[in-house]
Amino acid sequence: MAPLPRATSATERSSTARRRIQEYQVTERLIVIGGDAAGMSAASQARRLKGPDELEILAFERGRFTSYAACGIPYWIGGLIGERDELVARAPEVFREKQSIDVRTGHEVVGIDTGARTVTVRDLAAGEEAEHAYDQLLVATGATPLRPPVPGIDADGVFGVQTLEHGQKVLDALADRDPQRAVVIGAGYIGIEMAEAMLLRGLEVHVVEMADQPMSTLDPEMGDLVADAMRRMGMHLHLGVAVEGIATGEDEWIRGVVTADGTLEADIAVLGTGTRPFSDLAADAEIPIGPSRGIVTDRRQRTPVDGGWAAGDCAETFHRVSRSPVSIALGTIANKQGRIAGLNLGGSYSAFPGVLGTAVTKVCEMEIARTGLGETAAQAAGFEVVAETIKGTTRAHYYPDATPITIKTVAERGTGRLLGAQIVGREGAAKRIDVFATALWNEMTVDDLLNVDLSYAPPFSPVWDPILIAARKVDGAVRAAGL
Repeated sequence: MAPLPRATSATERSSTARRRIQEYQVTERLIVIGGDAAGMSAASQARRLKGPDELEILAFERGRFTSYAACGIPYWIGGLIGERDELVARAPEVFREKQSIDVRTGHEVVGIDTGARTVTVRDLAAGEEAEHAYDQLLVATGATPLRPPVPGIDADGVFGVQTLEHGQKVLDALADRDPQRAVVIGAGYIGIEMAEAMLLRGLEVHVVEMADQPMSTLDPEMGDLVADAMRRMGMHLHLGVAVEGIATGEDEWIRGVVTADGTLEADIAVLGTGTRPFSDLAADAEIPIGPSRGIVTDRRQRTPVDGGWAAGDCAETFHRVSRSPVSIALGTIANKQGRIAGLNLGGSYSAFPGVLGTAVTKVCEMEIARTGLGETAAQAAGFEVVAETIKGTTRAHYYPDATPITIKTVAERGTGRLLGAQIVGREGAAKRIDVFATALWNEMTVDDLLNVDLSYAPPFSPVWDPILIAARKVDGAVRAAGL
């Protein structure tokens, strides 16, 4: 009779199981929805920490391009940037070949099942759908242009400019139809940048804005400076005017923008009415959405749903000054949030510290910048504020090409804590906002800022830089308010 097999101990069985797990280890799968700033920053960062044998990364992008500079689209349309591909930081094949990230363009995720941990993906070219399982899911669907709910808003010749595909359609229309008159609907960042692009293309430009000023994120007196500059450049502003519809011809192409003040003739129209988080896909999957309409995340970019993450324009974050939940569509924020998500997905630890809403733009020669809270926003957040505005020059007044700069500074009454700043000026003005942003990030008072050792030489600033003059003036107002 053959001997009975020897009984194995619990320690031996555990050791055998560990060896089998090591030999047949199952690779974890990360699915990324969205192939631009946040999504591909996260994928790249996670790949740096985990190789393909540990982490499979599958990214779906419904468009044709990945990792491109959407902020550069107005300048491409305006002719300041020659080729579309100059805006592409990294093509899909680079991710595939150099980072083993399986990027599939032309594939739209149309459904998420968080219980089964699957996504349903439509191949837009083939028209077929397939399910893909995931262990971790990053939603980075970005933002979508706001379209006024008026008749005809989806007519041919009315363009949003959120993606490279959108930008190409605008350029095709300019080439094919030779328009003479453009109407820009909305005067936010994209609106004024597209107004400049149309002006550079030689079109007559009309800007329709429901608010009483362009750039509603600025306080009224600063917005008025922007309006005056746009008029001097030859743009026609229609402020405090609502759009009521789009008039079209027999070919269904736009012929005019109908407003409360009458119809403006138009050969082409561009939407500059802002964006909202494209969170519909997440909402349909019952991933929580916050008051800003962005996807709710914690500091690590995790959603409340197990295995779910979100980053970029579709995600909600918090404002470091107001402490309120916000969604701000900026490439800087999207890239940083993507990096944070990628670090955590790769097994490291990192937390996103919030935002200030720092932003700059320009319209022709006029530079515009802001950070933190304006006077109106600070009051709405519950602060008692002191605000002052100064006018100066970007260089010593006697140095050639010194240009005007206007700075508005907002501080908390009593403490003197800096709450925000806004700048409107010409060359050399806008990037000064970074000094304010740094001070704001570190919760400095205006007295602290007044004594910062900034550089000086006549070609770059007066001996008292406009930043210091602004801090000195608001500091004096804070002291006077405390008497």
